[in-house]
Amino acid sequence: MPFYQFTIPSDSPSAGLKTEIARAVTKVHTSVTGAPARYVNVSFVEVPPGNLFVGDEPVAHGRMVGIIRAGRTADVKHDLITGLADAWSMVTGEPREGFALFLQEVPGSMVMEYGETLPEAESD
Repeated sequence: MPFYQFTIPSDSPSAGLKTEIARAVTKVHTSVTGAPARYVNVSFVEVPPGNLFVGDEPVAHGRMVGIIRAGRTADVKHDLITGLADAWSMVTGEPREGFALFLQEVPGSMVMEYGETLPEAESD
């Protein structure tokens, strides 16, 4: 169910590491939540340099928006977002301080995969 979309500068080192990033993101998500890997969606949008900003300043490091199923505990969400940041940094070599991640939650009933809506997440 999760959908992780990365927006990255097309000239950044991360643009050449998509497979490695997707592998690392999948590993984090499955190890933290117990979800099967076949449900982890990862997407990349490359933008020309100078098209990512914080305020009015261009930035060279990527951004990620992740959509996850609602109902996870605060501890699971914390482990997930810190694990994703660590994985990104490990694969790309970019410092965590230069990267931004955003998680959004949606109810399982608002997601359809493989022709079925999802059950709600179990909060451990």
